[in-house]
Amino acid sequence: MKAISIGLLGLGTVGSGVIKIIENHQDKLMHQVGCPIQVKKVLVQELGKERAVKIDESVLTTDVNEIINDPGIDVVIEVMGGVEKTRELLLQAIENKKHIVTANKDLMAIYGSELLRAASANGCDLFYEASVAGGIPIIRSLVDGLASDRITKLMGIVNGTTNYILTKMTQEGLAYGDVLKEAQALGYAEANPASDVEGLDAARKMVILATLGFSMKVDLDDVKTTGITKVTEEDLHYAKQLGYTMKLLGIAHRDGERVEVSVQPTLLPHSHPLASVHNEYNAVYVYGEAVGETMFYGPGAGSLPTATSIVSDLVGVVKNMRLEVNGSSAIAPQHEKNLKAPEEIFSKYFLRLHVKDEVGVFAEITSVFAKHGVSFEKILQLPVKEKGVAEIVLVTHKASLKDYEEILMELRDLKALKEVKSSYRVEGSAGA
Repeated sequence: MKAISIGLLGLGTVGSGVIKIIENHQDKLMHQVGCPIQVKKVLVQELGKERAVKIDESVLTTDVNEIINDPGIDVVIEVMGGVEKTRELLLQAIENKKHIVTANKDLMAIYGSELLRAASANGCDLFYEASVAGGIPIIRSLVDGLASDRITKLMGIVNGTTNYILTKMTQEGLAYGDVLKEAQALGYAEANPASDVEGLDAARKMVILATLGFSMKVDLDDVKTTGITKVTEEDLHYAKQLGYTMKLLGIAHRDGERVEVSVQPTLLPHSHPLASVHNEYNAVYVYGEAVGETMFYGPGAGSLPTATSIVSDLVGVVKNMRLEVNGSSAIAPQHEKNLKAPEEIFSKYFLRLHVKDEVGVFAEITSVFAKHGVSFEKILQLPVKEKGVAEIVLVTHKASLKDYEEILMELRDLKALKEVKSSYRVEGSAGA
């Protein structure tokens, strides 16, 4: 039984986890695939460094060519990150007939289609389960488990950093800035957290999920993205009063052949399963015409959860090698991209306004909504500390995005309006 040789690009947190699982689970892997799996070469930035795993110095290299151009290496596992240079290296490895397993969401969101085409043309597998939601097998579930169904909606918490921040803000009434510092100190947030807190990380993952779920090529520019940097503890307090929990949600929704994809802070009823996903955990809610509603939940990051997804992909590659069916799993998107216009995107909205505390102001505001045929589901009217100012918090019934954006513009023109404090999408109805 010839051993399968692995070249590993990167030996950080996730790369170390991959080494540990391959070493510690060798018996199970042998049983699964019928042959040994060995790590032949590992690309590192420097050789003499202290590492989280024990590994023979002779296995380490600083020259990537020793991996991608070595005819003895069967599978390249990429966990080093990066986009442009990594794309070039993986294309070269594919040209050399190497199968690829990657955890790189940035790369797959931008160049996934190109890489999958190249892999298919060269009879190679390219698997990327770990690029979305860490240890949750969501990609495999969409590609295999739900292959016979027609997915109509994907809604998910796919970024652990923002979920941790919103959980702490909600449960402890803390300000965004304070929780961010705490998250950075604990290692949940990067020193520069922009990609997470501004929603870009989640948007890249939704590109991958929407492309797979709808079999339609979705690009990053198609995802309407808003982060959590402007969320206040007051927003969360009022949302809670009205029966809602806030999450940074990726939403991909298909009606007929037209789709919308967004990432934005969204209010969910306390009773919704996603509302109880806390801290750094991820979850993806999938609606299928046949299966109905399903939810996939688990750790969204971390060394061993992510490495588990990578090694599971590796097992898939090796099984395909033994069956001689590599390169046949990549299926080009079936449908042309067809995005919804703003008048076709419907949602409820949470809106918080500061207005002049005068007679007739509320009637003025309701007339703007009435003009667009939008009514209210819930209303709170509260005094604020500032003299002569009242606060109105409301949740609308469903409205088109076009109407809602026009309402916001018209409200801002009212002399009675002091400020639009916040505005968020609402999914579902909270109890009274």
